Amino acid sequence: MNDATLAMRAAVVLAALVALVALALLERARGGNSHGLGTILRRRFVLGVPWGTLTTVAVVLAVYLFVQGGFAHWNSPIVIPFRAWSYLAPLGILTAGLAHGGPGHLLGNLMGTLVLAPLAEYAFGHFAAGRGESTFGAVRRNPYVRAFVVFPALAVLLALVSAAFSLGPVIGFSGVVYSFAGVALLYYPLATVVALSATSVLNLAYQSLRQPVVVASSRPSFYTPWWADIAIQGHALGLLAGILLAAALAARRGDDLPRPRRLALGALLFGVSQSLWTLYWYRGGETYVLYRAVGLSMVLLFAVLLGTLAVGDWRTLRLNPAREFLATLTPQNAAVVCLLVVTAALAGAAIPVNLTTVDDEPLPGDPIEVRGYTVTYAEDVENGMVSVVDVEAFGETTSVNTSGVVVRNPDRGVWTTATTKGRLAFAGRSQVVLGGLGWRDSVTAIRRGYSTPGGDVVYRITLEHDGERRVAYTSPPAEAEPQIDGQNVSVEANGTGFQLVVTRDNESARAPVPSGNETVTAGGLSFVRDGRRVFALTDDNETRVRVATRETYN
Repeated sequence: MNDATLAMRAAVVLAALVALVALALLERARGGNSHGLGTILRRRFVLGVPWGTLTTVAVVLAVYLFVQGGFAHWNSPIVIPFRAWSYLAPLGILTAGLAHGGPGHLLGNLMGTLVLAPLAEYAFGHFAAGRGESTFGAVRRNPYVRAFVVFPALAVLLALVSAAFSLGPVIGFSGVVYSFAGVALLYYPLATVVALSATSVLNLAYQSLRQPVVVASSRPSFYTPWWADIAIQGHALGLLAGILLAAALAARRGDDLPRPRRLALGALLFGVSQSLWTLYWYRGGETYVLYRAVGLSMVLLFAVLLGTLAVGDWRTLRLNPAREFLATLTPQNAAVVCLLVVTAALAGAAIPVNLTTVDDEPLPGDPIEVRGYTVTYAEDVENGMVSVVDVEAFGETTSVNTSGVVVRNPDRGVWTTATTKGRLAFAGRSQVVLGGLGWRDSVTAIRRGYSTPGGDVVYRITLEHDGERRVAYTSPPAEAEPQIDGQNVSVEANGTGFQLVVTRDNESARAPVPSGNETVTAGGLSFVRDGRRVFALTDDNETRVRVATRETYN
């Protein structure tokens, strides 16, 4: 860290302090408002501080640092065992809602918590709000208990529910963040939308302190569609759970809700900005299908439904007889019933998917075993997570094939493609972090290969662990397009490396791919290496043809 970097970080901190002090002075000079921000916060918070939010953030951060090993490995925590794989693997169900896939994932959810949870906590309040209730009349109404125990406990409970009823294998606190958003939307819809912009401010401030100067240049990259990384069902489930909890709170306390147009507008802006319209399906391999029009239609209907919650009055809904049901079916109650039905449908869809087991069929290749984990490389194999129910809709199915580095652990309910074929082909190397409570290990997958004129590629995948290296996969040979002196030249992968195969009239000759400036011969042809490229030469050295080029990775 040089002096310039320290100076720029100090400048960011100083600018923030100056801005805050200047704003406070401007507010005092403006005058005319006896209810400052501190007064407003102290109405609902102990000492004006959202202690429940801060306690919740501390719990989530502690899971990342000490359970997932992020304290010692900030950029590569243990992830695989802490996903919600199956109801038959309780560790993942218990931890998935609080664990995270990496520092970016963690910080994104913590920033969302810091801007949305205070709004939800303000609606919840540290002080008893019910008529005739005494602040210290019972433990559950004690403001310190509500701040430091009840609110964080509700967040942890929502994390468990989110993991149990999301379409697995999910990981992350985002389901709870969306629950905070659901509470905030019902009480303060437009303030919620404005608060979301604070996430961008916090993220920019963090990035400016972490890396004040960025030097970037054009380079190739490998990525999946951005919307394919969104756990849309889990987000929607969390949002609806938060709205229902807020509706129950408002009904119990008799709180007045904002006008329908404010609720609907807030819901629409929130749904669009937070990509709740990204309804997609995983087709297998590295292909995804986005139903954008259907998703937008659902967001619009959701906005109308949320606006309906502000119409009518809260009455106890009586299901029988039919006359009393109709008499008590106010617009608010009708909206709540619709929300309950949709929430139950979303949660119910996850039950058969999460009732999965791992098949015990032998994995292809030469796998590496690490304390119950089996790691190998395979292509076009069926996903080994066996669901109780195979779901098919719109021509899509839950039964898909996959290619890449496969990790299996039947005891933990794990079967996953840790690194896809395409990503490994792009990067050339991938480290798969394994582990559990109190231990950590890793296996490294390495790809090496050659491309031939004509577009064919030949490669081999090796796995490394504790100094041991073994070949997990070799692809079919790749044939160079040009014929040389009436002969075909192919590149073939084997257990020791790569070799050149010269074929004519069903007869073949082999030689290892030359290294450095070495020359090898096969079938009357000489082969030389020039950097990454391999050339074939005829006996008279008059013909020089490129037959292979070593792959490069990013």
